Amino acid sequence: MLTVETRQAVNPEYAKTLDTSGLRKHFLAQEMFKTGEIRLIYTHYDRFVIGGAVPGEKPLALDKVEETKTPSFLDRREMGIVNIGETGTVAAGGQVYTLNRGDVLYLGAGTGSVTFAGGGRFYITSCPAHRSLPARLITASESKEVKMGASETSNKRTINQFIHPLVMESCQLVLGYTTLEDGSVWNTIPSHIHDRRMEAYLYFGMDEKSRVLHLMGEPQETRHLFISNEEGALSPPWSIHSGAGIGSYTFIWAMAGDNVDYTDMDFIQPEDLK
Repeated sequence: MLTVETRQAVNPEYAKTLDTSGLRKHFLAQEMFKTGEIRLIYTHYDRFVIGGAVPGEKPLALDKVEETKTPSFLDRREMGIVNIGETGTVAAGGQVYTLNRGDVLYLGAGTGSVTFAGGGRFYITSCPAHRSLPARLITASESKEVKMGASETSNKRTINQFIHPLVMESCQLVLGYTTLEDGSVWNTIPSHIHDRRMEAYLYFGMDEKSRVLHLMGEPQETRHLFISNEEGALSPPWSIHSGAGIGSYTFIWAMAGDNVDYTDMDFIQPEDLK
C-alpha cells in the first residue's frame, strides 16, 4: 500500500501567522512508519520527498508515484535509504542489498522499481537528479565520522556522513545522521540557515515518552515543534534548524538544493536568536 501527502512551500511571512496546529500541519512529519505500507511526503521544497517503508511479513514495492508524473519514481530522481530497524533487504537495479540498522543505501536515477523486505524500518529520502550515478551501500563503519561539541555546552555529538562529497558522489542529495552522547541534548549548535538548500530531519532512537524541542523559523522570529520518536521536521531554506531532546536520540539530516557543499551554511549564534 502506498500513500502520498503533498506539502506546499510556506514563505516566512506566512509562517509568522501560524499557531501551533498550523506549524505542525506544515512542518511536522508524522506517522510515516506503518507496517505493510509505504508512506511518502512530497514537498515543494526542492521537490524533496521523505517517507517510510515497513514491509513486515510481505515485501513492499515502490515504483510508480503519481505525483512525479514519470513511469517510475526514480526515472528522474535519486534516493537515500536509511534502515532504522532490524536487518532488512532492498532490491533495486537487479541487485539485493542487506541493510543492518544504521546502514545507508544510495540509488541513482533510472534505477527502476525498489522492493523493501525483511525486518527493516526504512527511512526514504529522494530529490530530483540530473544524471544517473552508481548505487552504493554504505555501512556505518564506512561513513565519515566527525566528532563535534563539548560536554560543557551539552552538545557533544558524533556526526556520521554517508551521502556526502567526502564519501561518495551524488547529484544533489546529502545525507547523514548525528548521535548525541550521554548527558548532551543540543544538536546543531550554533544553529544556521542555508538559503541555497532545504533540509529535513528525522528523529529516532527515542523513548516513547521522550520528546525533542525542535527550533525553527527565521533567526529573529523563532518557532518550535515538539517531536516524538520517528517523527520528522521539514526545514525551508529561510529557517533555522536545531533542537534539544529529553534523553538520548539520533537524527537523520538530509538536504537538497543548489550544491552538495556540506559547509555552505550561515551560522546564527545563540545570542543573536530571538
